[in-house]
Amino acid sequence: MQREQLIDTWLNQVLPQQDFKINYLAGDASFRRYARITLSSQRYMLMDAPPEKEDCAPFVQIASYLSRYGARVPQIVAQDLTQGFLLLEDFGDQLLSTELNQSTVDQYYLQAFAQIIQLQSIAVDSQIFPQYSAEKLTDEMRLFDHWMLPALDITLSEAQQSMLSNSYAWILDNLKNQPQVIVHRDYHSRNLMVLEGESVLGVIDFQDAVVGPDTYDLISIVRDAYVQWLPEQVAKWVDQFYGLLPESAKVGRSLEQFRLDAEVMSIQRHLKILGIFVRLFVRDGKSGYLKDLPRVMWYLRQELKNCPELAELQSFVENDVMPKFEQKYGTYQEVTIEMLKEEVSQ
Repeated sequence: MQREQLIDTWLNQVLPQQDFKINYLAGDASFRRYARITLSSQRYMLMDAPPEKEDCAPFVQIASYLSRYGARVPQIVAQDLTQGFLLLEDFGDQLLSTELNQSTVDQYYLQAFAQIIQLQSIAVDSQIFPQYSAEKLTDEMRLFDHWMLPALDITLSEAQQSMLSNSYAWILDNLKNQPQVIVHRDYHSRNLMVLEGESVLGVIDFQDAVVGPDTYDLISIVRDAYVQWLPEQVAKWVDQFYGLLPESAKVGRSLEQFRLDAEVMSIQRHLKILGIFVRLFVRDGKSGYLKDLPRVMWYLRQELKNCPELAELQSFVENDVMPKFEQKYGTYQEVTIEMLKEEVSQ
C-alpha cells in the first residue's frame, strides 16, 4: 500500500490540479508493473519499477536515443528515477499477438521486419548499448543447464558437461561472426503494439537492448515463444528478411549462410528461454509460462536437426532430456494449416 501512496503523491505533482484515475494492469515476467492513468481528455501509462529491483535508467536512455532516430517507442512525459516512476505515452491495448492469424500475419510481420531493419541502421552508441558479450551469451545458454536440467532431475556426467561446453563454443563462434547491430532482444508479438491511426508498430520492453547478431530480433518474432507458424512460412520470412538486409550485411554471406545463422541464433535463444521459463516458476512463483515450454522445446529440436555440427547436443536432448521433459511438461502438437485456417474462421 505504501508504494501506491508514493505513486499517488508523485502523480499529483506531475499532473497538478487534474483529476485522474489509476487502473493497475496485469504484470509481466519482471518486477515492473504498469497502470493506466486516465484524465478527462488524455491517457498515460505509468511504469512502476522499484529501484531496488529494477533500474529505469536504461529504459529512459534507450527510449530517448531510439526516438531521436525515428523508432516508434513511447514518449516519456515525466520521470523520477530515484523512486522508479515513469509516465509514458499510452500505446493502448492492442498487442500485435491479438491481431495475428493466417490472413493477417504476413502483412504485420513484413512491417515488423522493416522496423527491425530500421533499428539495425541506427548508429551505435557504446555508452548506451553494451556489447552482447560471449560471457553473456554463454550465461544465457547455461540457464538451460542450471534450471531446466535440475527441474528434470538430470545430473550431467563429465562427458555431457564437456559436450555442452563444446556445443556452446561452436554456437558462440557462429554468433560472433554475424554482423553486429542494435538488438531489441525481446522482439516478439507481445512487445509490439498496433497503434490506432498509424501504420508502424509501437515497440515496447526495449530496455535490455544490446549490440549483437543481426538475426536475433528476426528469430524472436518468427519463432515466437508464444505462437507458432508453419515451418514453410517461417522459412519464407527468413528469406524475405535476407532480401531486406543492406548489401553490407550480405558481403561473403549467402542466403544459405544466413539461414544457418538464423538457426544457430534460434538455438541460443531457445536454450535461454527454456531455462528462464523454469526459473520464473521455481524461483519467482510465476507458473504462467510453463504452458509454453513444450512449444519452445519443439523449436529447439527442429533447429538442432538443421545443425549437424551439434549432433551430440541433439542426441542428448532427444535421448536424455525429452523422456523426462514430456513426462513433466507434456507434448507439443505441431501447428498445421488446418488449425490456422480454423483460427481465421472463428
